[in-house]
Amino acid sequence: MRWSQMFVPTLRDDPAEADAPSHRLLLRAGYVRQLTAGHYSLLPLAVRVRAKIIEIVRQEMDAIGAQEMLLPALHPAEPWRRSGRWELMGQEMFRLQDRRGADLALGMTHEEIFATVARELNSYKQLPQQWYQFQTKFRDEPRPKGGLMRTREFTMKDAYSFDIDRAGLDVSFDAYHGAYTRIFARLGIPALPCDASSGTMGGAGSTEFMCPADVGEDLVAHSPACGYAANIERATSALPEASDGPGLPAPERFDTPGVRTIDDLTRFLGGDPQAPDSGRSNDPRAAGASLRSSDRLGAPGDRQIKTLVYVLDGALTLVLLRGDHALNEQKLVDATGAAEIRAADPAEIRDALGALPGSLGAVGTALPVIADEALRRRRDMFTGANIDDMHLRGVDVARDITVGTWADLREVAAGEPCPRCGEPLEIVRAIEVGHIFKLGDRYARALGAEVLDPGGKRVPVVMGSYGIGVERAMAAIVETHHDERGIVWPVAVAPFQVAVVIAQSDDADVAGAAEGIYGALRDAGVDVVIDDRAERAGVKFRDVELTGIPYRITVGRRGLAEGVAEVTARATGDTEKVPLDAAAAHVRALLASA
Repeated sequence: MRWSQMFVPTLRDDPAEADAPSHRLLLRAGYVRQLTAGHYSLLPLAVRVRAKIIEIVRQEMDAIGAQEMLLPALHPAEPWRRSGRWELMGQEMFRLQDRRGADLALGMTHEEIFATVARELNSYKQLPQQWYQFQTKFRDEPRPKGGLMRTREFTMKDAYSFDIDRAGLDVSFDAYHGAYTRIFARLGIPALPCDASSGTMGGAGSTEFMCPADVGEDLVAHSPACGYAANIERATSALPEASDGPGLPAPERFDTPGVRTIDDLTRFLGGDPQAPDSGRSNDPRAAGASLRSSDRLGAPGDRQIKTLVYVLDGALTLVLLRGDHALNEQKLVDATGAAEIRAADPAEIRDALGALPGSLGAVGTALPVIADEALRRRRDMFTGANIDDMHLRGVDVARDITVGTWADLREVAAGEPCPRCGEPLEIVRAIEVGHIFKLGDRYARALGAEVLDPGGKRVPVVMGSYGIGVERAMAAIVETHHDERGIVWPVAVAPFQVAVVIAQSDDADVAGAAEGIYGALRDAGVDVVIDDRAERAGVKFRDVELTGIPYRITVGRRGLAEGVAEVTARATGDTEKVPLDAAAAHVRALLASA
C-alpha cells in the first residue's frame, strides 16, 4: 500500500468536540469521521483495524467450536413481544413500520432471533451448539458520547450457546470466559472480569470484562489483594456489625425545624453552630422537644434510616437505606424486576405520606417497603415522622416497619472491606468491552426452542449469550495505548505493522532503496505501507507516529551513504541503524517477537 494513494485525512489540531483520548486521536489521525451524533464513518485505517479485531475474535470463537452465522438486523416485532422485551426495551429500541403497517425493530441484540433459529433443534444429541455472528446493532442512546465508546450504531460479536441443562451451560460459560480472556490479551486490552448485573437480558448471572480507564462510564469495585472485582451495580462489601443500644419501647416524635437532609439531622443533634436553623440556640433542646442524653451524642448517618420514594411500574414504593449509604438504582431494578423506575415527584410524595422529603419515614405507612440488608435487625434508629419538621427516635426496624422485601441496594464505597479478603476496596472507572450471560431457558420457553431429553420429554434448551463490541474494543485499545504524539497500536491490531518512509522522495537512489525494503517486506507477507508522498520528512514522521504504526523504517541520503536504514519502534521511540540489506529481516524478527 502506498501512502500517496491512501485516504488518511489527519488533522493538525485536536477536534474541539472530542472529549475522550480515543475520540480525539481517532478523529485527528484520520480513522473516523462523525456523520451525526452517535454515528461514525470508519475510514480506511479504521476498517483495517476493525478487520484485525474481528479476525482475532473469530479465531478464538472457532477454537471453542462456535459456528459463524449472519442473522438479519431488521426484526419483526413478534419474537420480541413473545419474550416480553418489546415493551421492556423502551425508547432505546429503534422501531418502525413497513408499508403494510407491520411493526419492526432494528436489532439491539439477537437473543430472540437466535432462539427462533434454534427451534429447528430436535434432540439433546444435537447439543451443545455454539453459534455466533458479527452484525450491526442499533441503540437509540439518549446521549451518545466518547466517540466509538457510546454510539447508536455499532458492530457486535454476539454468540449464543444452547445446552440441555444448566450444568452444560456452566461448561459453555466457562469456555467463553476463557476465550474472552485470550481475546483481550491478544488485543492488548487489560480486561478485568467482574461480577455484573444482567439488566434486561435476565438470567442467572453474568460477567463483564472491564478495561480500567479514566474515561470509563462504569465503576468497578476491585481488591488488588485478592482479585475481587464487581461492577458497582453488583459489588458488595463486608460491613462491620452495628452495635445498637436497647432503644425505646416505641418510637417517639421530636421537632426538627429546618432539617432536610441526613447531614442536617446529624448537625442538629450534635449542636453544630452551622446547623440549618442558624437562629436557634446551640442547645438541641431548644428545638421544642426533650432529647435523651444519647441524642446529644448526635445521630450519625449509620443511625439514621434514609427513606426514598420511587415509582416502580406505576406503584409508589418506599426504599430504605442506612443514612450514610447511597442507593444503586440498578440494584433496585434487579431486586424488584421493575421495567419502569423513577423517583417520585414532591406532589406524589406529599399526597401519599403527608410530608415532603426531609421528614419521610416508613413507620406506620401502608406503602410497600423494600429495605437494604444493612438495616436488618437495627434498633434505636432515627427516621422521618411523615410530618414536616419532625422526626422519630428509638425506631426498631423489625418491630416498627413492615418490610416487604430485603435486598442488597446500597452502593459500595472506596475503602470499605472486600467481601472476600477484608482489605480495602478500590473504586475505578472502566470501559465495558465484553459481557457474558447465563440466560437460562427464558428465551427458549418464550420462542419454543425445545428438544427431546434422554427420557423422551420435550424440554426448553438452556441458553447463554456472549457479546463483544468491536468498535468499542478499538476505542479501548486506543485509551490504553497512546502518548502525547498519538496512537500506539499493538502489533496484532495495527492497520500496518511497518511504515517505510522515503525521507527525500525526489532522490531516485533513496526512493529505490526504500522501494527495495518495501518489496521485501511485502513479499514476506508483512503488512507494510510505504510513505512515498512528496512531503518533508518531518511531516511523514508525525503522521506515522500519530496513526500509531508500530515500526518505522526510514531511508534517507545520509543513511544511504552509510549503507544503513533507521528502524524506530513507536512504543519506545528507540531508533537503531541497520544495514540496508538486513533491514527487512531485522523488522521481521521484531514482529515475530512482538
